[in-house]
Amino acid sequence: MFTGIIEQVGRIAHTAENEGNLSVIIEPTHMWNDVQLGESVAVNGTCLTVTTWDDVGFTVDLSRETLAKTAPHWQDGAKVNLERAMTAQARFGGHVVSGHVDGMGEILRVDAQPGAYTMTVRAVPHLARYLVPKGSVTVDGVSLTVVDVGGPAGSRPDLRADEFTLWLVPHTLEVTTLHTWAAGTQVNLEADQMAKYVERLILMRDWTPPALDSTVEGTA
Repeated sequence: MFTGIIEQVGRIAHTAENEGNLSVIIEPTHMWNDVQLGESVAVNGTCLTVTTWDDVGFTVDLSRETLAKTAPHWQDGAKVNLERAMTAQARFGGHVVSGHVDGMGEILRVDAQPGAYTMTVRAVPHLARYLVPKGSVTVDGVSLTVVDVGGPAGSRPDLRADEFTLWLVPHTLEVTTLHTWAAGTQVNLEADQMAKYVERLILMRDWTPPALDSTVEGTA
């Protein structure tokens, strides 16, 4: 589990394709000295497993499924947001983040404001129902607060139901890759996990389990 509070920015030092999958070497700004084989690291919000490491960086493998469902950030030299899995003693500064990307979004516009930047993002349509004003969303691994959203129960009638806005302060821009975002940038989105659980509970409320088949072995 993660919190969406970025620890540091890393650089993709090398990529190697193998039958449609991708092996990626990532070099953090400061390599951790206690990395363990098999531990999880969120890379731009994607939970990946450490397969090898040294004093400079670590390696992760991306399957074809991961490559198909995440934003195209996986090029040599690209900067990525990094967060290691949360420990029981850590401060919970963001919100519950699983590192399982729900879909991609696109930055529609970036506007400079006094002391901040506003960004308008369009999500894939199936995520629209999880977007609420002042709710949480993970964008490229960063825990952010939705400011305005369009559609039913939204706060901006000029926005579509799958569009939302963010306010980013200078500190966030400095310690993440978000300062590189521009109109047209594709990003990884993870909806608030709590909202997805609530939706499932509501949808399953009237579900009736099928009757046990008496022909199943041991019940006849």
